[in-house]
Amino acid sequence: MTKKNSLSRRDFFTTTAVVGAVGTMGASVVLASCAAGAEKLVPLQSLAGAYIPDLVDKAADGKPLKAGVIGCGGRGSGAAQNFLDAGPNLQIVALGDLFQDRIDDCRKGLKEKFNVEVPDDMCFTGFDAYKKVLAAGVDLVIIATPPVFRPAHFEAAVEAGKHAFLEKPICVDPVGARSIMATAKKAEAQGLCVVTGTQRHHQRSYVESFKQIQSGLIGEIVSGNIYWNQSMLWYRERKPEWTDMEFMVRDWVNWKWLSGDHIVEQHVHNIDVFSWFFGKKPVKAVGFGAKQRRLSGDQYDMFSIDFEYEGGVHVHSMCRQIDGCVNNVSEHIQGTKGSWDSNKMEIVDLQGKVLWKFDSEKEKADFKQTNPYVLEHVDLVNHIRANTKINQAEETAISCLTGVMGRQSAYTGAEVTWEEISSSTLNYLPEKLEIGPVDMSSYVIMVPGKAKEEKKA
Repeated sequence: MTKKNSLSRRDFFTTTAVVGAVGTMGASVVLASCAAGAEKLVPLQSLAGAYIPDLVDKAADGKPLKAGVIGCGGRGSGAAQNFLDAGPNLQIVALGDLFQDRIDDCRKGLKEKFNVEVPDDMCFTGFDAYKKVLAAGVDLVIIATPPVFRPAHFEAAVEAGKHAFLEKPICVDPVGARSIMATAKKAEAQGLCVVTGTQRHHQRSYVESFKQIQSGLIGEIVSGNIYWNQSMLWYRERKPEWTDMEFMVRDWVNWKWLSGDHIVEQHVHNIDVFSWFFGKKPVKAVGFGAKQRRLSGDQYDMFSIDFEYEGGVHVHSMCRQIDGCVNNVSEHIQGTKGSWDSNKMEIVDLQGKVLWKFDSEKEKADFKQTNPYVLEHVDLVNHIRANTKINQAEETAISCLTGVMGRQSAYTGAEVTWEEISSSTLNYLPEKLEIGPVDMSSYVIMVPGKAKEEKKA
């Protein structure tokens, strides 16, 4: 049985970051009352060197693109539907998952919404299902298995010459992060397109905010606050017939080896926004966290991290998954001249005077498609069909590794530097993967101040 709260992560994101913003769109738009002095802005970076997606409603038409889905749970099934919504001549032709019921649920959704039928001989189960999907005549793959498997699946996809959509997070440990970065370079050399599930990069309000901040509207960035505080996520009640491995994989969002803990699995979105807007890497992290009310698994349900970035810029990172507490999913970036807040999607000066607001009503009037989960697939398809490069894997791996650095500081109580985490041998992927018994005693809740987490055998 799956237990869940009435407010999903996607629902919460939608209500906090999209709805309610008003103002005007465009990189050069400043409210008329504040336009004076705009010519004195000093850009943080040239937008000519930044990637700004062309967020059109639909992908351009072209020859059919056949996609396979590796990981058919809720996010994989959702991403498959987002892909089909992205434009014409797009097909889902193969499905792979560890469990047959996940494939059945995905097939049912595709049939009901799109009248798409994936035949039995194009559906594959088991830990090696990804290999069979890659060999099924697909042009690209949607990879949405539990995140610990992402590096191996991405590497296999690139070796097979396939474009890829990688759901976030794309790694859960330093070994996985280095693997992703190496594979990303191979993908680029082969001309393969790679988009990741950091959908804020394809959300117009965030893209327009990025333009404003890079133009210098808030001045030099001096600090940030990032939050993902929400209710408890779902968990699975173990069935008697499930082995240890099956139980953990079905309950993956609560096990650190599978999900990376929620600072990586979920809060990576907020970490990624700051890293994207600031354009620099973190130097070190000091933090704490704890498990207080989580009902299954071995990970924490709250973190508080002080990230120090290059130039002495500090970011307070806070995430929590506990019922009955105040919720907040947002980012706040402070500059020398003003600040930006994603809850309001506005920029104010140091006196609180509004300099710019994103106009969500104008977006709705000008565009039919406002869902960033679809727009990221529109962008991917357009790059594939135009034979132009896009590769978000390395950038997202850095954001994930930042989350890992904060997690390890909280787990151990130690200050963790970027150099230490980048070279760490920590690897959460078990050497033996099979549906059977597991030594569950090795999956323990970390206690800070005792010992560093060792490489998993």
